[in-house]
Amino acid sequence: MHAAQNLLSQALQQCPLVAILRGLSVQEAPAVGLALANAGFQIMEVPLNSPEPLKSIAALSAAHPERLVGAGTVCTAQQVRDIHAAGARLIVSPHWDRSVLDEALAHDMVCIPGVATPTEAFAAWQAGAHALKLFPAEMISPVVVKAMRAVLPPTLALLPVGGIGLGNMAAYWQAGVRGFGIGSALYAPGRSSEQVAQSARDFVHAWRTCAGVH
Repeated sequence: MHAAQNLLSQALQQCPLVAILRGLSVQEAPAVGLALANAGFQIMEVPLNSPEPLKSIAALSAAHPERLVGAGTVCTAQQVRDIHAAGARLIVSPHWDRSVLDEALAHDMVCIPGVATPTEAFAAWQAGAHALKLFPAEMISPVVVKAMRAVLPPTLALLPVGGIGLGNMAAYWQAGVRGFGIGSALYAPGRSSEQVAQSARDFVHAWRTCAGVH
């Protein structure tokens, strides 16, 4: 578990932005992955409701072994095993499920479950979650995040997901989050790798501005 936590901590320190590539095709994966890597992204997630997600995950993992690559929308322990077999090291869920977390920990994979309440947040953290996905962020405002941040361990990374764009990152950062999951504002099916690259650079710039990183 310590190795997985260190892996995530290093990735978040370098660039705490998770690219959520929902709908990514196997054909798009190489160009999109390269665009993200060149922009500085360290974490890439292919949700399992994408076409042939395990093939895309395997391709990204092989092409970017220094990055943290994995799957999103993971709902069962069997899916965790399949993702591990594809060479991935990251499990992200829309919810908090003990069986998914336990399976990820058993394979020394980074696990970020989704939570929306303090009760879920504490349960997931106490069970060994490496970070928490605040989902859907549209219903978890920066004011709510600030209240949760006040009672959760200060070292536990909170990453809002859902509706995150260039315009609302600063408010969440000031409330105490230390990363973001970025979906359709970064990538959507059919978007060119050049468009993804530009969006990725814009998000990295926005994060650096929020965090005062030069």
